[in-house]
Amino acid sequence: MSRITGLFERLKTEGKTALVAYITAGDPTPDHTDRLVAALERGGADLIELGVPFSDPIADGPVIQRAGDRALRAGTTLKRVLEIAAQIRKRSEVPILLFTYLNPVLRYGLEKLAIDAAAVGIDGCLLTDASVEEAETYIKVMQEHGLDTVFLAAPTSSPRRLDLLAKYSRGFVYLVSRTGVTGEQASMSNLVAPLVKAVRERTSLPLAVGFGVSKHEHFEELAKQVEGVVVGSAFMRLIEEFRDDPRLETELEQFTRSLKGL
Repeated sequence: MSRITGLFERLKTEGKTALVAYITAGDPTPDHTDRLVAALERGGADLIELGVPFSDPIADGPVIQRAGDRALRAGTTLKRVLEIAAQIRKRSEVPILLFTYLNPVLRYGLEKLAIDAAAVGIDGCLLTDASVEEAETYIKVMQEHGLDTVFLAAPTSSPRRLDLLAKYSRGFVYLVSRTGVTGEQASMSNLVAPLVKAVRERTSLPLAVGFGVSKHEHFEELAKQVEGVVVGSAFMRLIEEFRDDPRLETELEQFTRSLKGL
């Protein structure tokens, strides 16, 4: 059983919803990331999406784009992100999902990534621009090395794509709350409930909703429908704001607590 599966099973018995926290590794510098993840954990984050910075992040809004640019300028590579994951794993058993694009994976080598990711304690991978219709090799390699494969389901996903997502996902299914890119929103989209229903009909895996979640009210609203809530841009905006401030870790921990109402 992966750490991701174990987490959702435990939270189910406790009647709780997972807070999935996205963070761009290497922002503002690679040396910050382990301490920022620790702050997220202290604040109540249950699962960490460790983002690999990429120069053409087509799914990401301006906040995460800027974070990726800062991380790249600070020398963050996929290899460095794996080293950061190993550093996190030395002190924590928090589930870690590697969040990246296909290009860095192909450059690194798919088999090599699977071996190295498993070795440093990463639990799964989400390739944002990988088409599930063409992901058979990727799925096979990842799952051979015990890594969960998480895919994105969107309001525009066809029934056939939802069928494939349900078939090949491991750990959980990530539901995109709206079309477009990541970014904080004032309210949740009315497209969430129909998407939840469509995916529930196809799989018993936990579901997590992301894109646009930025405050406790959003978390509470989504917690009534799914097993996990994903927050990314709101964290990265805070990191951007306090990146040169010694209060950064405290601010991040407090904001994380506020999302869960702790």
